[in-house]
Amino acid sequence: MGTNKTVISIDAMGGDRGPATVVAGISKSVEKNSDLRFIVHGPRDALAPLIAKRKLDAQCEIRDAREVVSMDAKPSHVMRHGKQTSMWSAIESVRDKEADVCISCGNTGALMAVSMIRLRKVEGVNRPAIACLWPSRNPSGFNIMLDVGADIRADQDDLLQYALMGMSYARNGFGLSRPRVGLLNVGTEEHKGRAELKVAGDIIAAAAAANDFDYVGFVEGGDIPSDRVDVIVTDGFTGNVALKTAEGTASLISELLREAFKYTPLSRIAALLAYPSLKRLSKRIDPRRVNGGVFLGLNGTVVKSHGSADATGVSAAIKLGFTLSQTGFSEKLAARVASNVTPVQGDDQPDAAAAGAGDTNKTDTA
Repeated sequence: MGTNKTVISIDAMGGDRGPATVVAGISKSVEKNSDLRFIVHGPRDALAPLIAKRKLDAQCEIRDAREVVSMDAKPSHVMRHGKQTSMWSAIESVRDKEADVCISCGNTGALMAVSMIRLRKVEGVNRPAIACLWPSRNPSGFNIMLDVGADIRADQDDLLQYALMGMSYARNGFGLSRPRVGLLNVGTEEHKGRAELKVAGDIIAAAAAANDFDYVGFVEGGDIPSDRVDVIVTDGFTGNVALKTAEGTASLISELLREAFKYTPLSRIAALLAYPSLKRLSKRIDPRRVNGGVFLGLNGTVVKSHGSADATGVSAAIKLGFTLSQTGFSEKLAARVASNVTPVQGDDQPDAAAAGAGDTNKTDTA
């Protein structure tokens, strides 16, 4: 494969919808960016017909991996016995510098575990984090929150690292030259929260000036979708509970709206009249548009797509991986963490690839 192409290593077997959906997502991405190349991992006999049907043979190289990591597999078991799986193979391609980014829809715990043992943590990082994109009132349409499940624990030093990694992600992934960082707490008052949160707030505030970000202080749950902050820092337990609660609430509201509009003949007419507005709302909060949690703090970029992602969701994860690859994100994040609170010359400056990543009015690149 040409060295001037962005190469994506993709686990075709991890998602709930099977390899056909992953290949369909690859096809959507290639339609928008023909320079993309893929190493697709999974059983060759299953993948070859799907890739040929989409006429993607020129863009895709198949790596035969006969075994699959199931959604209920224990990470410890995968670490000991998963070397023949499509997930392990996909991560190996990034480790061996054959690919720029790994993308998988598979088991989150197993993906993090294998990523940690094969890619290793960035020097200076105690706990890697998973960063997700949260729909918000910001111009980009979303905020970044981390950690959302990589590790349930986090002390004040971990929270400082999360702030630095989240800030670097916001710059390199979405072109925010001076991100606003907030620390999630039970209230915005300085006297509230656990002792380590108060210490974390102090050291994050002290690091802000040297690292060119704004620390807005404590934020509450209601601030997560607001335009007050760009990066929300929390521990993995709290972040994961918040994420799953939001997903469940969004699903409930969607179901209740459908029921309400079907309740009477008049409400069905109202639904027809409201359809254009509802369609715009649906597009704005569509989780597929922001599909992809990024593993931060590893020597390589790994994007975890939703297990239930459709072709649009897979394509969104590919776009995110492409954007991060184009900015040299992994190397810049490592430099940022290594410097701790000392600014690195030339680090984390947004470039042309990043500047339009969150602008829905610009042409998609992947």
